[in-house]
Amino acid sequence: MSGKRASHRLKQEDRPIYVRTPLALLLLSLCAIAGIWWWLAEPIRLAHAPIESNSKLECVSYAPFREGQSPLVKGTEIPPEQIAQDFAQLAKISKCVRTYSIENGLDKAPELARKAGLKLILGIWLGSNRVNNLVEIATAVGLTKEYADVITGVVVGNEVLLRGEMTATDLAATIRSVKAQVKVPVTYADVWEYWLRNRDVYDAVDFVTIHILPYWEDIPIRARYAAAHVDSIRKRVAVAFPGKEILIGETGWPSAGRMREGALPSRTNQARVVSEILQLAKRENFRVNLIEAYDQPWKRQLEGTVGGYWGLFDAYTRALKYPAGEPISNFPLWKQEMAGGMVLSVLIFAAAIWTARRRPWAPPFAWWLGVFASATVAGTLLGVAVDKMLYESLGVAGWVQWGALLAAGILSPLLSASALMSGRSLPTFLEFLGPRPGRTSSRRLVLLGLVLMVTTVIACETALGFVFDPRYRDFPFAALTMAVVPFWMLMTLNRPQSGVRPVAEAAFAGLLALSAIYIGFNEGPANWQSLWTCLIYLMLGVTLWRARAAQIPG
Repeated sequence: MSGKRASHRLKQEDRPIYVRTPLALLLLSLCAIAGIWWWLAEPIRLAHAPIESNSKLECVSYAPFREGQSPLVKGTEIPPEQIAQDFAQLAKISKCVRTYSIENGLDKAPELARKAGLKLILGIWLGSNRVNNLVEIATAVGLTKEYADVITGVVVGNEVLLRGEMTATDLAATIRSVKAQVKVPVTYADVWEYWLRNRDVYDAVDFVTIHILPYWEDIPIRARYAAAHVDSIRKRVAVAFPGKEILIGETGWPSAGRMREGALPSRTNQARVVSEILQLAKRENFRVNLIEAYDQPWKRQLEGTVGGYWGLFDAYTRALKYPAGEPISNFPLWKQEMAGGMVLSVLIFAAAIWTARRRPWAPPFAWWLGVFASATVAGTLLGVAVDKMLYESLGVAGWVQWGALLAAGILSPLLSASALMSGRSLPTFLEFLGPRPGRTSSRRLVLLGLVLMVTTVIACETALGFVFDPRYRDFPFAALTMAVVPFWMLMTLNRPQSGVRPVAEAAFAGLLALSAIYIGFNEGPANWQSLWTCLIYLMLGVTLWRARAAQIPG
C-alpha cells in the first residue's frame, strides 16, 4: 500500500507539469492569437468613401485582361462581350475610361463605350516599331472621326520617353501629325519627371498628362503623405507649364505587394490614398484619372506582385473592393484565419504533451515556454502566411516555392515541439543526407531535418534575390518566421554540447548573415517588412551556426 501511495503522490506532483502548465500556456497562446488578430483586422472608416454612392469618378484607366489573358502573349484578342460587361459595370462608378492601345480587341472600345454611356480617352500605343506605330495611329484617327461623340481626347503615346523607345523630337512630330488629323484635344502621357526633362513636347500637345505614382517614386512616399505629394507635384508642373491644363493621367496605390522603404501596399492604404486624392481634386478643381479599373494579374510578370493589384475591382471576383458605407479591413476573412491559427496552436501543444507523457522525466518549464512561443507565433502568422501565398504565388514555380515554405512553417513547430519534449536537438544535414554510418534512424528527426533543409534553401534563395535583384521581390516574413522560430527555440533549449561544426550549415549561416546585413541597409530603416525578414535570416543563420555533428570514423 505504501508503494501505491508513493506512486499516487508522484503522479499528483507531476500533474502540474504534464497538465496544468501546458493547458495554462495554451490558453494564454489562444488569447494572444485572438487579441493580435482582433488588432490586425481592425477596420478603418473613411470620412469619404473612395467611390461614393451619389457621385462618379472623373475617369479610370482600363485594361481588358482577365486571369489567363495577357497582352504579352501575341495574338491575344479580348471578345467584345467581355469588354461590354466591364463597361456596363464601370458606367455605374465612372464617367469615362482611359485606354492605352487599339490592339487586343480594344478597337471595339469606342462602340462599346457609347452603348454603356461612357466617354473615352483613347490611347495610341507607341514604341520602337514604326510600322506598328503607323497602324495604331491610322486606326485611332479613324475611330476618333467615327465616334466623335464618345472620344473626348487622344493620348499619343504612353511613357515612351520613360522606356527610351522614341526621342522627344520624334514624339513631338508624331503628336503634331495626329493633331492635324483629329478634332479632339491631343496629349502625351508620361511620368511627371519626363515632362520636365523634355519640355519640347509641351508645345505639341493641347493639354499635359502626367503620371504621379507615390509608391513608385525614386524616394517612395508613405501612404499618409501620398495625396499631399500628388498636390505638390501637380502644382510644380503647373508652374513649369502655365498655359495648359494639367491632367493627372495616372495616380493611385496598390492593395498588395512588397514595401518600398515606408510605402506599404495594403487594402486600407489603397482606400485611404484614393479617397484623399479624389477629395483633393474636388477642392482644387483638377481632373484625375485613377489607375486602374481592374486588377491586372499579367502585370505581375513585369512588376512583381504589386503590379497586379492597383485596381478598384478585384480581378477574379470582379467585385468592387470598397463598397460605399462598408468598413475596410486588410483581412476581411480574419475570423477564419484566426480560427485556423488557434487550431494549429492546439495541435502544437498536443504534439508536445503527447511526447512529454511518454517520457519518464518531467520536462523543464523552459521547454514549455519554447512550445508556447512556437505555437503562438505559428498560430498568429498562419493566416498572414496563407494570405501572402495566395496573393504572391505566380506560376507553377511560385506556387511550389511558397507552398513549400508554408508547409515548412506548419510542420516546423509541430515537429520541433515533439523533439524538444524528447530532449533531442535539431538534426544536422549529415544526419539524414550524409554517410550511412552517421544517419539517424528516427523518422521524425529525418522529417524535421528535411523541413529545416527546405526552409534553409528557400531562405538562401530569397536572400540572394534581395541582394542581386530586389525591386519586385516579396518579403517572405510570415511563413519564414513560422518555420525558423521553432528551430531557434529547439537549438537554444536543446543545444548540442559536443561535435564539430558542419561545413554546409556554416556556409549557409555565413550567406544568410551577410545577405541580411546588406538587405537591411539597402532597403532602409523604414521598411519593416525588410527588417523583419532580415531578423529571421539572422536567427536562422545563428541556428545553423550552432549546429554540431558527431565525427564519423574514417
